[in-house]
Formats: sequence, C-alpha cells, structure tokens
Amino acid sequence: MAPRAIQRGRHDWREALGAEPGAGRGRGRGVPAASARRSNTLASFVSRCAWLFRSSSGIPAGIQGTMGARGGARALEYLLGLYFVMHVPITLLFDMQALVSADLYPTELTDMLKWYVQAFKDPLMLKPPSWFKSFLFCELVFQLPFFPFAAYAFFKGSCKWIRIPAIIYSVHTMTTLIPIGAHILFENFAQGPGTFQERLNLLSIYAPYFFIPLILLFFMLWSPHYSTEEKRKRKTR
Repeated sequence: MAPRAIQRGRHDWREALGAEPGAGRGRGRGVPAASARRSNTLASFVSRCAWLFRSSSGIPAGIQGTMGARGGARALEYLLGLYFVMHVPITLLFDMQALVSADLYPTELTDMLKWYVQAFKDPLMLKPPSWFKSFLFCELVFQLPFFPFAAYAFFKGSCKWIRIPAIIYSVHTMTTLIPIGAHILFENFAQGPGTFQERLNLLSIYAPYFFIPLILLFFMLWSPHYSTEEKRKRKTR
C-alpha cells in the first residue's frame, strides 16, 4: 500500500506542474515538455503574485508614478498655502509699522519690532527710506488682498485661475528683494550691520521672500497641474 500511495503522490504532483502522467518513466521521454510546462507554470505564478501585490495596494501600476508626482506637488501646495496665511499677520502687525504711525499699534507689538531691529540691526525698519516705504505700500495695497485668495487656492489644490496672479506676485516680490539685498550688502550704514556676518544675518531674514516666490514661479510655469495646455486641448476637441 505504501509504494502505491507514494507513486500516486508523485503522479498528482506531476499533474499539478503540468507534466504528462507518463513523463519520467522512460529514458528522458516527456522531459522537454514537462520542463517547458514547469517554466510556464512558474512564470504564471510569479505574474499572479505581482498582480495580487499591486491589487492589494489599490493603485494600478501604470499610475503609481503619476500619483507620486502629484503627492509631491500637493505637499508644495500646502507649504505655499501656509506661507500666504502666515504672510497676512506679518504684513499687518509688523511691516506696516514702518509705513503708518506706531501709535496705532499696542506696546507689545512695537516692543517686538524694537527687539528685532536691535537684534538684527535692520536699518530699513529702524529708519525706512522712501523707496522702501513704496515697497511696503505696494505690499499693503496689491499683495495683501492677494494673500487670502492664494492661500485658499493652494490649500484646495490645482486651481488654475491662480496661475497668472501667482506669477505676477512672484515676479513683483523678487524684483523688490533685489534692491533690498543690494542695500543690505553694500550700503555703509551709520546705524546698521557693520560686519559681513551681520549683513548675512540680516539678509537671511529677507531671503525667504525671494526664494519662496522663485519656487512659486517655477511651479506655476512648469507644473502640469497648472498648465493651460489641457484647457486648449479640450477647446479644440
């Protein structure tokens, strides 16, 4: 009984791999066909495992790269939205102190501005020149109304109507930061940064308002999520 059971087990095992029942009994008879069928069975098994792995994640293999790129763009949109949200109180509570009378602000805010001026030796906020006040005026009149709309658009994501206003904002802001940076680096101040390290420390406060708009500009120009080509294709159809 035992030998028959063993033979029957071998027979069932060969049939599971796709071999013929009589394969292996003769001298090499049926071996090529069995080897080919084993290879096909193994390849089918591997492909089915890969399909199950992709299906378990719920993401088709063809769009995994696209979703990864979209995830990175979404993270950048959240960062830009947070930037514009934080810009509102900075503009109203601190930047405007150099443009309007300090009597309009509580003592706590004016003391914070005095601490900043002393810590970073910022002559632009201590005694703002006329050209710097013109930048602050543009920030109040043109940029401040734009901040809530930009924050809403980037938190929502893929709002193509924000593309042109964001490009205008980024170019305008970067343009104003060029004379500010040159003034900090090369001007001889009676009251302000004296050493090169102090100038770099002060420049590091203004640098984000150049590089973040620069990132925003590149994002609006080259991101497919804000491209107008898709709209044009739909109109032509």
